[in-house]
Amino acid sequence: MNPELLVSHFDRISDAPDALSRLRLFILNLAVRGKLVDQSKTERVSDEYLNEPVLDPFPANWRVLNFGKFCDIQGGNQPPKSQFVNEPRLGYVRLFQIRDLGESPVPTYIPVGSTNRFCRKGEILIGRYGASVGKVFWAQEGAYNVALAKFLYPENTLIPEFAFLVLKSNLFQEKLAAATRSAQAGFNKGDLAKITIPLPPLSEQHRIIAKVDELMALCNRLEELHTDVRSRSHQLTAASLNRLTNDTNAEAVRQHANSYLDQFPRMTKNCEQIEMLRKTIRNLAIRGKLVPQDPKDEPASELLKRLQNKKANSQAALPEIPADTMPFALPSGWQWVRFGQLITDADAGWSPKSEGFPRSGDKWGVLKVSAVSWNKFLPDENKQLLPEVVPPERAQVHRGDFLISRANTSELVAKCVVVEEEPVNLILSDKIVRLQIAEECSKEFICMVNNHAVHARSYYAGEASGTSLSMKNVSRAVIYALAVPLAPAAEQRRIVDKVGELMSLCDRLEEQLITRQVGTSKFLEAVLDASLRDQPISEDELSVANG
Repeated sequence: MNPELLVSHFDRISDAPDALSRLRLFILNLAVRGKLVDQSKTERVSDEYLNEPVLDPFPANWRVLNFGKFCDIQGGNQPPKSQFVNEPRLGYVRLFQIRDLGESPVPTYIPVGSTNRFCRKGEILIGRYGASVGKVFWAQEGAYNVALAKFLYPENTLIPEFAFLVLKSNLFQEKLAAATRSAQAGFNKGDLAKITIPLPPLSEQHRIIAKVDELMALCNRLEELHTDVRSRSHQLTAASLNRLTNDTNAEAVRQHANSYLDQFPRMTKNCEQIEMLRKTIRNLAIRGKLVPQDPKDEPASELLKRLQNKKANSQAALPEIPADTMPFALPSGWQWVRFGQLITDADAGWSPKSEGFPRSGDKWGVLKVSAVSWNKFLPDENKQLLPEVVPPERAQVHRGDFLISRANTSELVAKCVVVEEEPVNLILSDKIVRLQIAEECSKEFICMVNNHAVHARSYYAGEASGTSLSMKNVSRAVIYALAVPLAPAAEQRRIVDKVGELMSLCDRLEEQLITRQVGTSKFLEAVLDASLRDQPISEDELSVANG
């Protein structure tokens, strides 16, 4: 293997998804196949194993050991929880469970006499059930429970570090996955009986471990470098976007924004940065910093007067917004209003009897809150009505509807959507409200404020009620009381058009980034292959990697 080749191309291969984890697994799989260090013709396995099979893809002086013949597992005990204590005591021993071998251990101690399954530091444990089936851990001093099994092997011929590598490698994990009955059922001794594991000479095992340690240390250094570069890139992006958001000079902001958008494609390394840009674009739009104000536009105050003259429902009960509570300063021609002042009517949803599955074909379906929890309307998020239920006209969903969900998690409650296409036979649930927005206003602009203004999301999260952590509710009165930065009607339309244009740009950037990552993944495979052969990357490989 040629680590220098990996280092020389790291700037590019590090952008491949999971590059470092793939590199570490690549090293591991080479190690247990005899392709990481050179073999010596004078080295051989112990005499007692010389008659064991020699199989591809292993070197000629290696052997393979049948698991059922030479290895074993010893399952743990599960003492009653009534004996558990959370602090060490005389006559007690630490009980290791799966959770205790990860990043957030919860120490538990049991009486020594309640178990006969003990482990020592340096022994190997394997996850036996559930999501951790097949995971490999170094044991500590103590006992282990039923969800773990101790790996038993001939210690005179396998060193622990090499045995650990074998169990973590695809060589063992793929065979274990094929033998395991299910994640919940796990595996037993019989499931492992036919699995074979590689046996190199002892001296080669030591060389393999030394080389793996060296290359894993290199991976750690590369990861630190990548993390530092990524962090600096994120900080630069965040600082630039933050400056745009907080600059009080709207004209300067627009100039800086145009310059930044020109440079952004070259600066973008990942989708998170693109999402940061999307948030900033919407934030600038909501604050009146995305498009220039036109003094010829009718100010929002005049628009509001006309709406008041029409006696829009619910506005009589809405208090004015105190000057000292306004979330941010507005440009000339804008005005803070309550959401309810822009609503001319509202339709409540319906709670009919329905099936527990989505509707099929053109049968009637009732929308779930997840259908209107994001900026895009998701008509497939529904439940099929029972055949005898007749949906009322008032609850039916149509193109152009402004829908808002009254229930969801505290982060998603009161999200809204504008239905862009005529849906087929869908009705509102009782957790969804259809709002009639004054025709002088842009529904898309109001929706953007409701969904993306920082003060709006904070307001709804604070006002949401409910005892369930997974489901919160807001009343219609809470929705009506939201403070909305109202732009002149003409500017609302310009903002919506500009945001749409810039969101399309973000979509294209994201597509380009994904395409680039696919190419980078191919390039990573070429680098790993060339590194394995200890040769430079050929022109043909470069051509394939570059698409």
